[in-house]
Amino acid sequence: MRLAGLKSAALFAGAATALRAAENATHYTLRNERLYVAVGKSNGQVVDLSLDNVDLLGPVSGNSGKGPYLDCSCIPTGFWTPGGTAKYQLVEGVDSTGTPYGGIIMGDTYAPTNQSLYQYWFLRGEETGLHVFSRVTYFNETTPFLRGLGELRTLFRPNTNLWTHLVGSEDNWAPKVSAAGNAAGVTVQDATTYVGNTPNDPYASQYSDYFTKYTFAELWRNHDVHGQYADGSTSPDGNTYGAWLVHNTRETYYGGPLHSDLVVDGIVYNYMVSGHHGAPNKQDFQLNVFDTKSLQYWAEVGCNGKIRIPRVKEGTYRLTVYADGVFGWFIQDDVKVSSTEPHGLGGGSGALEWKEESAGKEIWRIGKPDKSAGEYRHGYALDTSKPLQPEQYRIYWAQWDFPTDFPEGVNYKVGESKADVDFNYIHWSVFGGRGNSVRPEQVRDKINNWTVEFDLDRDQLQSAKTATLTVQLAGAKTANGNNKWGGILPGEKYSNLPYTVALNGVEEETWVIPYWRSGSCGVRSAVVCQNIEYKFRFSAANLEEGANKFILSLPYNATNTEGALLVNALYVQYDALRFELE
Repeated sequence: MRLAGLKSAALFAGAATALRAAENATHYTLRNERLYVAVGKSNGQVVDLSLDNVDLLGPVSGNSGKGPYLDCSCIPTGFWTPGGTAKYQLVEGVDSTGTPYGGIIMGDTYAPTNQSLYQYWFLRGEETGLHVFSRVTYFNETTPFLRGLGELRTLFRPNTNLWTHLVGSEDNWAPKVSAAGNAAGVTVQDATTYVGNTPNDPYASQYSDYFTKYTFAELWRNHDVHGQYADGSTSPDGNTYGAWLVHNTRETYYGGPLHSDLVVDGIVYNYMVSGHHGAPNKQDFQLNVFDTKSLQYWAEVGCNGKIRIPRVKEGTYRLTVYADGVFGWFIQDDVKVSSTEPHGLGGGSGALEWKEESAGKEIWRIGKPDKSAGEYRHGYALDTSKPLQPEQYRIYWAQWDFPTDFPEGVNYKVGESKADVDFNYIHWSVFGGRGNSVRPEQVRDKINNWTVEFDLDRDQLQSAKTATLTVQLAGAKTANGNNKWGGILPGEKYSNLPYTVALNGVEEETWVIPYWRSGSCGVRSAVVCQNIEYKFRFSAANLEEGANKFILSLPYNATNTEGALLVNALYVQYDALRFELE
């Protein structure tokens, strides 16, 4: 079985049968030969879902035993789950292929502020999956801007022991933590539990001693499906079952292909809007959340340089291209998409030329410019201590103890050091303390200043006038944390985070990383978040023949105030660095 989320399609063949949409005193129902769906009139949620007479949800208990259903973090007090005062519409019809369909439409309004949420569930023909759509509206002339839309999501939230395994992606899956493992677990961070007290638990023995929902976050770029399955050991008929959310289009999501989000943790999520980690025309696609009318589309460029993006709404767009191994971006504004006029690329020819940015002759680089910090220590490297060998960055960050790995801090020698050993995946301002169960006391020294040493010869310096150090970040956390909308927060010294480069003992320049680029990244198991870059330019006269040294600095002991149980250290995560002479 495949369950679908917002703008998602889930298709399975079954026996031919009539599809029925019906209503009784308490429920609206959809059914075909194999799938049965019931939405409760009292709460606007799917409360009964069965496939081949096997209950996929279990009994309703609080917010579990339900789904897929809709909720949001959108009202002045926080979260709201619509349905308590909802209006409904039951629909039936036949589509253009002659296939019958039925649907249930729920709409509810939060009266104090006139916010409305709508949820659509459709069942088509013989399929054993739902097509599910969501909508949010806000009309209030008195208060045109109420608050940020913090989260908009659907949840498939079962209350049954049927489901045995979680699947974030093809390469990242694990058994669920057992009831005994959860009971003996110890909270170490927001939504993060130490489950090593039950070493024989399937999850702890095969995947990790720590369970966090962030472990199963996925990058949108190539992500299509996630969910959970039953391996047959717990199902009444011995069969396997799956609950899968299949993305159809993400045009009304935000953040583009570099956005990542939670997908499954025992609940199958469809996060349309969130801030866990962090384009229309003339706008950085990573920040398109600031324009609620933004639409976004992407695809991989073929080896022949061609790209095809289907089903794009007519309009004017910014085209952004990035590539693994290439510094910078290619940006083309005023790209017109029309069914009747030329597309506007390359003067109508459809051909565009991208020349990689350059500030002279490249002397060295650290890392690979791929919008990710995964190539560094504790990034994409596998945790070989467990049979399933998850990528290390997915595991609770405190397991990778920075003072143990780098007792003298980071001292990287170009040409000798290795990025996957000698360059950490997070550059901390301070390490330990809050949210760190492994090292509860903070370590402040030899943390915030990183050293990069390199040699230059006479020929390299002879005609050089200008030196450029390009720093590309894959993520940054300022004192704003995930709050990109709140401006500079009162009482926070580092809402805008200063990042300083010194050369051969002389401070050259400070780059101030703005608050709207901030987000939890590494501490929420991510190595790709808001990508930003800066070029430090200085006179080549400040360089020396032979040994040279950069000091890359965050403020000493820079922290913020965290409401949740999260580390309060500020940090950055590197994509890549490059040094050029001209």
